[in-house]
Amino acid sequence: MDKELQQIATEVENLSAKLKALKKEIGKVIIGQEETVSQLLITFLAGGHALLEGVPGLAKTLMIRTLANAIDLKFKRIQFTPDLMPSDIIGTEILEEDHGTGKKFFKFNKGPIFSNIILADEINRTPPKTQAALLEAMQEFEVTYGDKTYPLDRPFFILATQNPIEQSGTFVLPEAQQDRFLLYIKIGYPTETEETEILKATTGRTKVQLNKVISGEDIIRLQQLVRDVSISDGLIKYVSDVIRATRPDTTPIDYVKEWVDWGAGPRAGQAMILTAKAHALLEGRLAVSLEDLKSVAVPVLRHRVLVNFRAEAEGITSDAVTRHILGAIKLKDGK
Repeated sequence: MDKELQQIATEVENLSAKLKALKKEIGKVIIGQEETVSQLLITFLAGGHALLEGVPGLAKTLMIRTLANAIDLKFKRIQFTPDLMPSDIIGTEILEEDHGTGKKFFKFNKGPIFSNIILADEINRTPPKTQAALLEAMQEFEVTYGDKTYPLDRPFFILATQNPIEQSGTFVLPEAQQDRFLLYIKIGYPTETEETEILKATTGRTKVQLNKVISGEDIIRLQQLVRDVSISDGLIKYVSDVIRATRPDTTPIDYVKEWVDWGAGPRAGQAMILTAKAHALLEGRLAVSLEDLKSVAVPVLRHRVLVNFRAEAEGITSDAVTRHILGAIKLKDGK
């Protein structure tokens, strides 16, 4: 058993070196935003999907494209628009003719969803009908057209972007769709130093050459190792306490009863544990700590805890509720 653990530790060390190299490649193009990049990598390691929100000009699209360019996987960008149809995403059947027999037949022409990394750019610009075309792919990793089901290549990630300030011509993502995203990542403005570096780096003629430093097989192996990261029963109970505390009907916290309409479901607890495991592995550890759980709680619960109208009027956000819960719920027995 010790020998097996030693082999796993060595493998983790080697893969961690590749993750550091991946971060370095991304850093050639993206200045700052270390937390956002880490959360994207956590999404990859946990085998989920991410929704990125930020005002225009914060390099959301560039960040995802850069990440894809440094990984040896197929990448497709889908620009979501009001007239985009589900068939534009998943594909459609086309009529073809067998030149030998002259017989005509329908052939399924795969859409851009059949790739490894999908950039769903400005996902909230398309109607719910088209947004729903992603649901099966995100949850089941397959696409059904007619009476046939087509498996998607693995690993498979959807990284979606949306702008928070543009309301005209946008459609709010349904809660069921939002819940399919493992993390809801908000991107803030750069610091003064970072902004100066960005202006200097992006207004000249220098072009950055990115290297592919990690493979799809490496990502799949890392996803397997994430599942092997240990977490104590006490920490699992802590996650359960946090999730249950988000629900107005089961919470012991008056703050939640006052400001929350709907709390998080069991999928939130699963997401919290998986992303905490990924966070630990990203730092080269094979056991989850309380700090790992707290570091992922906000992006995990941001889209799963729905505040009421009064809270919105008072400027109380889901993030504020989550932070209040983290301050109120304690780890029992320190285990």
